[in-house]
Amino acid sequence: MTEPSADAARPIEEHRWTAVTRAIRVTVQPRFLPGESAPEEDRYVFAYTVEIVNEGLATVSLLARHWRIIDGRGRTEEVRGPGVVGEQPTLAPGQSYTYTSGAPLPTPSGIMVGSFQMQTESGHPFDAAIPAFALESPHTVRTLH
Repeated sequence: MTEPSADAARPIEEHRWTAVTRAIRVTVQPRFLPGESAPEEDRYVFAYTVEIVNEGLATVSLLARHWRIIDGRGRTEEVRGPGVVGEQPTLAPGQSYTYTSGAPLPTPSGIMVGSFQMQTESGHPFDAAIPAFALESPHTVRTLH
């Protein structure tokens, strides 16, 4: 999978990030799940909600996902697979698709970034960027240098 080039990747409000690639807008909103986390056991669980909006003129299908999950120590885990949450949605112009998933980390903070492999109805594949976003728990230690 090639690295996507996003037209924009920016926060649109606190804890909400968006990127647009070839008229596919991907917005992510992460949150910490204290009830599923166990900081004393180095287990920090995060959920993230992803909204994919087709702002273009062609129908597209989401075929696969590729995530890079980087914990607070810089360790990277790569996740690849078909679709998202067991689905491969097709979006006509103006349609959107939203799902929620999760990620456990051994550190109180981390970063996720990735891409969705998309395909137009005419068979042309492309990667839609998933913006980099922070996973931060209340246990995150902040220092200024």
